[in-house]
Amino acid sequence: MTTPVHPTHATGPSEYWDRYGIGQADTETPEEALKHAFGWCQYKGHGPGDELLGQPATALELGFGRGNAVAALAAKGITTHGVDISSVQCQRAAARWGHLPGVDFIQADVLDYLADVAGRRWDAIYSIWGAAWFTDPARLLPAVLDRLEPGGRLAFSHAPAVPGAYGPQGIYGAGFTGPQVWLYRWAYEAATWADILSDHGYVDVDARIHPAPEQELLGTLIVSARRPPDNLSD
Repeated sequence: MTTPVHPTHATGPSEYWDRYGIGQADTETPEEALKHAFGWCQYKGHGPGDELLGQPATALELGFGRGNAVAALAAKGITTHGVDISSVQCQRAAARWGHLPGVDFIQADVLDYLADVAGRRWDAIYSIWGAAWFTDPARLLPAVLDRLEPGGRLAFSHAPAVPGAYGPQGIYGAGFTGPQVWLYRWAYEAATWADILSDHGYVDVDARIHPAPEQELLGTLIVSARRPPDNLSD
């Protein structure tokens, strides 16, 4: 099991993510953005797509950034919500994609939001290099499990752990000469992620490093799991 860490902002100060959002320009056309929306990997056009989510009727993204993945699912007729701590990201995503039916972009801390929507559930909850990387899994995984429909899927991706550096990894969000802004990212080997998810009640866990398009490049940690169905024989 993981050792809980409780920073003031579980996903980082909103000001940091606002600055990050301002620096992320929309260089793709809407058509290109939808085509490349499910970039589980850091290499465009490489890796799996939204099939990791199964065939959901509803989905929730944790840390949606520019909102492209939310929009891509909505364009397929899936009711999709996204939550992000950054007001900048929320405003930009809503301006670009808010016209799509079934879309909702919410500004909130992920843990606060999951606690506030008690009784609401989704078929799939996912995070693409997003809030799942920056939130204590000892707090996030139980909260997500409660918000999944029976049999629903969790999927997330981010960078692999640096060998020998596991657990919460602190970083200074404004550099060594800037304001006192810090964040945490959680890092584990794929096999450890599988154990953590199983310990929290998830089933059908698949945690692996997806290889990069070239052997010498860094791969991507991709994890998927399900909430057990009500009928375990299903």
